[in-house]
Amino acid sequence: MSVIKSALAASPDELRANREFYEGRVADLRARRAAAVAAGTESARAALREAGQLLVRERVSALLDPGSPFLELCQLAGEGLHGDTAPGAGIVAGVGMVSGRPCMVIANDAAVHDGAYNTITSKKHVRALRFAWVHRLPCLTMVQSGGREVLSAGGGQPGVFADDGQFGSILYSQLRMSREGIAQIASVHGPAADSGAFVPAVCDEVVVVRNQGALAFGSNAVPVPADADRANRQDGNTDRLAESDAHAIAILRDVVAHLGDVPRQRRDVAEAVEPLHDPVEINGIISADPRIPTNNREILLRLVDGSDLHEFKPDYGDTLITGFARIKGFEVGILCNNGVLFSESAMKATQFIELCCQRDIPLLFMADINGFMVGREAEEAGIAKHGAKMITAMTCANVAKYTLIIGGSYGAGYLAMCGRAFKPNALIMWPNGRAAIMGPDQAATTLAMVKDDQHKRDGTSWTDAQREDYKAPVRKTFEDFANAYNFARNTWCDMVIEPAETRDVMALLLDLAGRVPAVPSRFGVFRM
Repeated sequence: MSVIKSALAASPDELRANREFYEGRVADLRARRAAAVAAGTESARAALREAGQLLVRERVSALLDPGSPFLELCQLAGEGLHGDTAPGAGIVAGVGMVSGRPCMVIANDAAVHDGAYNTITSKKHVRALRFAWVHRLPCLTMVQSGGREVLSAGGGQPGVFADDGQFGSILYSQLRMSREGIAQIASVHGPAADSGAFVPAVCDEVVVVRNQGALAFGSNAVPVPADADRANRQDGNTDRLAESDAHAIAILRDVVAHLGDVPRQRRDVAEAVEPLHDPVEINGIISADPRIPTNNREILLRLVDGSDLHEFKPDYGDTLITGFARIKGFEVGILCNNGVLFSESAMKATQFIELCCQRDIPLLFMADINGFMVGREAEEAGIAKHGAKMITAMTCANVAKYTLIIGGSYGAGYLAMCGRAFKPNALIMWPNGRAAIMGPDQAATTLAMVKDDQHKRDGTSWTDAQREDYKAPVRKTFEDFANAYNFARNTWCDMVIEPAETRDVMALLLDLAGRVPAVPSRFGVFRM
């Protein structure tokens, strides 16, 4: 046992003030989630009900095993991004249990622009498929879509047509997964129009609801009645006809029940043990002032089983905490920032990542970092090559990698702690999470220094008040960009969660990781 002992330095009054501030953040997150659940217009929902159809979340709920959790991805995608983009971007996506098997469920929300795809809808659908791909999850797609929005403020053609990661990548991902034996199953509950008809058409099996669903490359104005019957009898576009939404969902569940053996958990899972301190206490530990650093050992001891961390090199490179722990019984290798990255902490990270790869242990990067140490001494100590070692190890590691941004994650530090570009299995943020090229204060100061130099060259000057007036909008721009909800609306993160939800979310993710066959890691050249 290597139990982390709490050593909180904050006073009770500070903890109380922090907690009250953070509870406001939690309330804001819950309100945003509620808005995403209620997306779409009341008139559109009423029309669907009048037609005898289930709403999108009713379909998802009916598909899942009763009482099982649903891990929703990119729930806040599109929120406030364009005037016509609803929170959730007109699609529901997430992982849930169907007939005893973990599956990726993707469902168009016909109450939002008839289920049509804009830029963020496409990105979210692609992201859900890529999450399913890396975890080898069968994909169940519940289709009701008018195709692509070619003239919308949400992107139009540039946002849905031409590039990787847009609509075509949906089909590419489906087909490549099918080639690898990852099942692609669709149910069609309404029009599948334009290129949207390809989404079910490229699936392994397709169910269409009679007199309701239809596949058509024309617009969604193509009449629906009898199209499904004709497709079934003449075109072979469907494998089964359903009499209603509920019947189609029952067929989907039956298809999943016959997909063969459910992948087994290949790792030993210990009995879950609660941390010695309640995770809810994290709300009071994170300062209301983002400039005040957090002692992240206090975070760790409230997240890992029994507050027990078998620390690796505890006396070396101590601005990065590395060690082995369990979360709800699942073993994980943790890298958690506790300051800027020095050469020593980067080298420690490199060795620790290699150990986890050798032992087939998933990695959890807990990011709270201003970046790498800079300055003459750091440069002469080889910070560039040692930082490169860490990034090489992180990039080439073939174990599951999960990133949790628990504070600020800036510059090269964001990259080294497995930022989005390095394809973590999932990237998660707390409501206080932030990520950017640099922090708002640093950005404002840096650009003001550039302006200082310009004044010197021009032989002019400015007052302290003018300098501050210049810095304020720069600071605001960087704050708005770095915000967790800006990352969520752009699908740059997979979810924003409460600290108290972290153990449950990580347990679900680690369970998925343990059902995927191991892949040996091979590393590139390490600079010495």
